[in-house]
Amino acid sequence: MTTDQGPIVQSALLRTELVRLRKEKGMTQEQVARRLEWSPSKLIRVEGGKNAITRTDLQALLSVYDVSSESRQERLQSLARGAREPAWWNSYRGEFDDAFLTYVGYAAGAAYIRHFHGTVVPGLIQTPEYAQVLSTGMVSPQQQAFGVKLRIQRQQELAKRENPPRQYYIIDEAVVRRHVGIKVDPAIMPNQLRHIADSVEANEALTVRVIPFSVGAHLGIYGPFTVLEFEGGLNDVLYLEGRAGANVMITGNDEQIAEYRDNFEILQDEALSADESLALIRQAAEDLMA
Repeated sequence: MTTDQGPIVQSALLRTELVRLRKEKGMTQEQVARRLEWSPSKLIRVEGGKNAITRTDLQALLSVYDVSSESRQERLQSLARGAREPAWWNSYRGEFDDAFLTYVGYAAGAAYIRHFHGTVVPGLIQTPEYAQVLSTGMVSPQQQAFGVKLRIQRQQELAKRENPPRQYYIIDEAVVRRHVGIKVDPAIMPNQLRHIADSVEANEALTVRVIPFSVGAHLGIYGPFTVLEFEGGLNDVLYLEGRAGANVMITGNDEQIAEYRDNFEILQDEALSADESLALIRQAAEDLMA
């Protein structure tokens, strides 16, 4: 398990482990609360992530659950310390809603990021210029500046991780062919495509594949989505992007998440190979400059 997953993922891992320990012990929340002379609501808030847990309270829970292994205790205390650390994305609170920033936190600590988009380049591989053009006229200049800054910082923070996530992106050929920014600067889109190709060649943990027009209709036409997977036993997270910010993050619905995981595999089967996709992206960059 990595130690640089960020506070949201470390908090979720800790909560998952504490619930597992309680159930393995065969105890209800009420029984544990009585044993510790806590209010039931306190344990509910701890297990639900509403309250950060102190070192003393965590040690008390581990005593009730008979966790005697020093290595296991230290691992859980380490998760608790990580969960209490301030998140870098806190500086964006007030500019973005809490639900979106929670998703940012989960993505920051993921081991695998699988994302499909049929209309634009995925945010984590966008250039600043491309990102700015996309939001021009859609939001205020201040929101636009914060949005571009957040996307670039997300990229930088992932790159700084000791164990960066494996990132798999599938895009429709329309994303590659659309000359975004042509009215502002014709070089924006070719530079964006070169950035994708250069990033793929420089980072073996990054894969970008293209679904060609020849495939016709495919499962991705229903909208962009992301599936996040984690180390340490944490359940996957599904993020669905809608219009006008109507985005939804889904956790705990194993059946729905599995459906999108399967959809991603189907889209992979329909996409060009990694090498073919890279060649198409580079050729498209040249075509746009012709």
